[in-house]
Amino acid sequence: METDGSFKRSDIYARVTDEIVRAIEAGVKDYKMPWHQGAGAGLPRNASTGNFYRGVNTVALWASGQVRGYGLPYWATFLQWEKLGANIRRGEKASVVVFYKREESSTDDEDRESARATRSILKGSFVFNAEQVDGWSYPEPAIHEDRTEKLQGVDSFIESLGADIHYGGEAAWYNKTLDRIRMPERRQFVGTDTSTATEAFYSVILHELVHWSGHPMRLNRDLSGRFGTSAYAMEELIAELGAAFLCADLAISLNPRRDHAAYVHSWLQVLRQQKSAIFTAASSSTAACRFLEEVAMAKTNGVELSS
Repeated sequence: METDGSFKRSDIYARVTDEIVRAIEAGVKDYKMPWHQGAGAGLPRNASTGNFYRGVNTVALWASGQVRGYGLPYWATFLQWEKLGANIRRGEKASVVVFYKREESSTDDEDRESARATRSILKGSFVFNAEQVDGWSYPEPAIHEDRTEKLQGVDSFIESLGADIHYGGEAAWYNKTLDRIRMPERRQFVGTDTSTATEAFYSVILHELVHWSGHPMRLNRDLSGRFGTSAYAMEELIAELGAAFLCADLAISLNPRRDHAAYVHSWLQVLRQQKSAIFTAASSSTAACRFLEEVAMAKTNGVELSS
């Protein structure tokens, strides 16, 4: 059983990426990516602290859950489960999450013999899912909120962003030159086994809004220097992850975009070649979601954000 999370930075990148690659490969045939299953199940959270995992940890734990068939979103370290009175079953395999720890290091200084500087060091930690332990009962879910009120909240969130959205046509897209989103009419969306027609509409428009966040007047997201010819495909991955994060935050199911299945080969190629690529994509997705949430909150409060 793995309980020690001390390993090299390159090993952290490789281990997390390899787990996500396995989950993507497992879902290629039916285009069931780890973030499709994960958004409907909610954000993974720590069973001890109650805190939600964010960024690449969200994707990594969604991937582990998909590959290993876990249905619960609760995770914790060996020691945390022990303090909760739970026992990890013999032979269970851990999943890896990452965090940054600030450490002091000595630096040369002209005025002093030595100076202390702090830097952020990437660390890894082993966690286990609630389905890998005995002796712990997950909390009863909160009383289900009013469905109409929740969906109205999503509408308010989208409207408050003030994006230029035009309705009509058969396809959804974001035009960076015009800074405009094109969406099919709401009535054209249909439900699936896992999401309603309304949720399908929301998941698509949230995807396009993540693209919208990357405009030069906003986050100015330019991936060409980092991903070269794969930059467009990686921007699509960022939008996919961002939509999944937002859907999970807003408690709505994510509807898979079949038209994005063509990008899977490019995603896998980049992830295999650059073990830190998924960290970059998840970080960019998290930044996009944070930006959209800040804009929505500011508009709701009557505050204008400078571009």
